[in-house]
Amino acid sequence: MTQDVLPTASRSSLFTIRTEEIDWKQKENKRIIFLDNYDCNEEPQKLGGLSRRSKRRERSDPNPNPSIEMLFQVGGQGARPTFFEMAAAQQLPASLRAALTYSLGVFALRRPFLHKVLDYDDEFFSLLMLVLETHSLRTTDASFSESLYGLRRRSVNITPTKHTSDMESNDRIRHSGLKKRQKVLSVAFLVILPYVKSKLHAIYNQEREARLQASLWGHDDVRLDDADFLLDQGEISHGQIQASSEAGSSVLDLKRKIKAIIGACYPWIHATNEGLSFAYQLLYLLDATGFYGPGLHALGVHVCRATGQELMDSSSRISKIRSRERERLRGPSWLKAIQRVLLSCLYTTLDYAQTGLIAAVFFFKMMEWWYQSAEERMSAPTVYPPPPPPPPPKVARDGIPLPQDRTLCPLCSQKRMNPSVVTVSGFVFCYSCIFKYVSQYKRCPITLMPATVEHIRRLFHDL
Repeated sequence: MTQDVLPTASRSSLFTIRTEEIDWKQKENKRIIFLDNYDCNEEPQKLGGLSRRSKRRERSDPNPNPSIEMLFQVGGQGARPTFFEMAAAQQLPASLRAALTYSLGVFALRRPFLHKVLDYDDEFFSLLMLVLETHSLRTTDASFSESLYGLRRRSVNITPTKHTSDMESNDRIRHSGLKKRQKVLSVAFLVILPYVKSKLHAIYNQEREARLQASLWGHDDVRLDDADFLLDQGEISHGQIQASSEAGSSVLDLKRKIKAIIGACYPWIHATNEGLSFAYQLLYLLDATGFYGPGLHALGVHVCRATGQELMDSSSRISKIRSRERERLRGPSWLKAIQRVLLSCLYTTLDYAQTGLIAAVFFFKMMEWWYQSAEERMSAPTVYPPPPPPPPPKVARDGIPLPQDRTLCPLCSQKRMNPSVVTVSGFVFCYSCIFKYVSQYKRCPITLMPATVEHIRRLFHDL
């Protein structure tokens, strides 16, 4: 009895194993891959390019729906950042620049020397971001804003495999650390290109304003008017003006031509850049690409979430770099001590530059809101309660008495027809009655206050 049962059980178990293998092969052919759940530090397996995380997901969900998964994945599962994280990291430098510019503008009201910094705000902010971005990419393989959100940049290497199917390719995406060339180009994309774009935008605005003024006031040369004024005053000679104008005319013409070319080409460059950025962001939102922008695609870089091991590795890397820099110190002992103190101050400044800068901006905005609200309360006019209505006018002794029924006219003792009021007293009569009385006696019939026909106002009301 037992001998017959054991072979049957073994055959059923083998049949089950083979059935599962067939199901797995069918799933490998389908290759349902979710881009929002791949791990940048986890190499895909050879089973059709599927990672372990994707296979576990298919095992738990035999009929997944990619559209529902993409739309509702806002919790940030996996190593792939969400669209909102990438958008926030991209917009942080612009918001930080606006806050710093506004803060310097407020401080410049009491410290006039800060106006020189505001005159070169593009260069000042680019230099600041150059230091922050270089330090961040050197130590954490991420930009300044990406490191605040716990993101890291990883180099993407796509290597095609030998076994490829007819319907699809089995390319394997491998992620590794950033190369030195990618770090340098990342600094160029993060600092130099925005600086050049801001300068081109400023030149375009100047050219647009110049064209607008020329269309309104005509194409008059201001330099000739200045020269004529100086000749009239007798301050300089005609030869000096002619020599200086000939020397500077070629340079001015070249500058004008360059500005005219920039003014004509910048709108197309800006539209192309914004269109490409919008297309990449839309594809990233739809999980159709792993690159958030054209710059990342040109560099071959994916942005991923940092793991705990990566954070530990980055801290150990920073300590190794700093220990090497301390070992390179040369000179006498007192000079080494000074250099070590300076390096320690520099390291402390760089370590707390990110959080300190953000905290300072938030603290300044909070103080600004506090003092602004206090000033508004102090400068706001005092609102007094409305005064009580004046008492009704008294009835004169020689005047007409008021009837008991308020709907009757005091003059004719009939129901009022075409009610009209005398504005000097406020009592209502028939229009014909009060018009005749005021025209004859020039006063109110009840209070005997002086009145004219102009003080009569007709009233209209719904019955």
